[in-house]
This record gives sequence, structure tokens and C-alpha cells, in this order.
Amino acid sequence: MTPGPEQREASLKWRLVGFLCKWIIDLIFATSRMEVEGEKEARSLLSSRRFIAAFWHSRILGLSYRYQGWNAIALVSRSEDGEIIAQTVRRQGYETIRGSSSRGGLRALSRLIKLLRQSPRPAIIIPDGPRGPRFKVQPGIVLLASKTGYPILPLTYSARRIKVFASWDRFILPAPFNRCRIVLGSPIHVPANADPATLERRRAELETELNRITRETDGRFGHRIQ
Repeated sequence: MTPGPEQREASLKWRLVGFLCKWIIDLIFATSRMEVEGEKEARSLLSSRRFIAAFWHSRILGLSYRYQGWNAIALVSRSEDGEIIAQTVRRQGYETIRGSSSRGGLRALSRLIKLLRQSPRPAIIIPDGPRGPRFKVQPGIVLLASKTGYPILPLTYSARRIKVFASWDRFILPAPFNRCRIVLGSPIHVPANADPATLERRRAELETELNRITRETDGRFGHRIQ
């Protein structure tokens, strides 16, 4: 079926939004000094390409910019916010699969598992998206890790000068010409065919580690966002 005028207009609108968002992200981080902590310790894991990157919804910008050469697959919600994220990260070189805990999540997770089993590629999951609760890990990511054998790599970032939005996720927007810091946390390993109790323990471990590195990274710049 040929798209009608309204569909074409909506598609053009989202493409323009994605282009503008990528341009803003490039401007911010290309003009900023970015420090990275933990990459050396995670070198073998990063080289293997068999891992699931996890970071909070509020920390998308700096991490999508830093790791856009990963050729990773990102699970993105079908919400309007998800459309903005999808349009942006596709222009950064990521592949996207659309789905979340509330809309199409099981189908998207099954497709992601199939793709990861076919070829070693990083996956990206935002475990408190698309609508929170903020800084709370939803269970899908540990199930994905159990099914694929991929460890979960927690990541976060912060910056000296930021605007914190009054949104559900307390989204941060760094200013250009800034000092930014990315931190890689300790990987979380989930055994194959893990029982519900083990999945819950690993979920809680991931949540604790993500909150720890985020709190400490914000604290380096004097921020208290959580």
C-alpha cells in the first residue's frame, strides 16, 4: 500500500527529528573532553562483542555517541520518545528492534535473541525505559542474558555542566565545551536456564551496580540527581 500524505508527512517529521538530535549530540560531545573509566578492565569483553550494554534512560546521549562504532542492536520502545531515540541512534549506526515491556516486548525480545545467536554483536537495553520507574531495572534484560549467555555490562556518564529536566527519568543534557566522564561498571553474569530466584538476584545486582556508578559519576561533578 502506498503511504498517504499524512503518513509521508509524519515519516519526514521523524526523520528530521532524528537528524537534528544527532547533530546536537555531535555538537555537544565533539566539543567536549570525554574521560572514560573501566574500558581497560573490560577490554576482552568489549573485543568479544558478546555482551549486553545497560544504562539508564536519562544517560542515553553520551553513551550512544561514544559507542556508535559498536554496530550494536538496540531495543527501543514503540512510544513517541522511543521513536525519537530510534531515529537518532539509526543515524549513529545502530540497528533497532522496537518493543518494550508494555508493547510488543516478548516478540522483540525473541527477535533479539535470534539475531544475537546468529552473529556476535553487542545488544543495548535501557532497563528502566520507556516509562520507568526511574533507576529500577525491569526483568527482561536478565532473561535476555540467561537466554544468550551474554554478560550484562553496566555503563553510565555525567558531565560538569548539565541541565536536568523535570521528566520522569530526570534526563540530563550536557552543555557543549564541557567535561564528560563515562564509567563502565562490573559485568553481571546470568547463568543459562536460571530459575526465577536467580534471575531476581541478578536483576537486583544490576540495579545496584548501575545506581552505584551513576551516583559516583554524578558526585564527581557535584551533582545529586537520584
